[in-house]
Amino acid sequence: MDHSTHHSAAAHGHGTTWATAMKATLHCLTGCAIGEILGMVVGTALMWGNVPTMVLAIALAFVFGYSLTLFAVVRAGVSVKAAVKVALAADTVSIAVMELVDNGIVALVPGAMDAHLSDGLFWYALLGGFAVAFLITTPVNKWMIGRGKGHAVVHAYH
Repeated sequence: MDHSTHHSAAAHGHGTTWATAMKATLHCLTGCAIGEILGMVVGTALMWGNVPTMVLAIALAFVFGYSLTLFAVVRAGVSVKAAVKVALAADTVSIAVMELVDNGIVALVPGAMDAHLSDGLFWYALLGGFAVAFLITTPVNKWMIGRGKGHAVVHAYH
């Protein structure tokens, strides 16, 4: 199927598969995980409190999440300015849902916010949060792609 047919089908809610949604969500999860883990490591190493560490982790999750899409779209020959618009349109909702769910779970796991990098609880809560966030974000991405939104915007550049 050529890109124009795929985009047209996605824009009308047809042809969106769970596999496509899962791939988009995995892409989002990769950027979020890189940024969030880096933020948690830096905040913890600098002995920051929970709130500034979480703010840094979430900010870096957005930066790395957007960056993965941005670099891919620029590699496809799109200007940086246009690529930024594509990345914002493609990833904002997905990253926001992923971060809300993941950080909500970490905040709700007793003791996770006070755990250190060397504690298994820290990693179990974080990885468990990523797993649940993936499960919740995948149907959101499927719904958005089926309406020509979110990661469907990126398909025109692949």
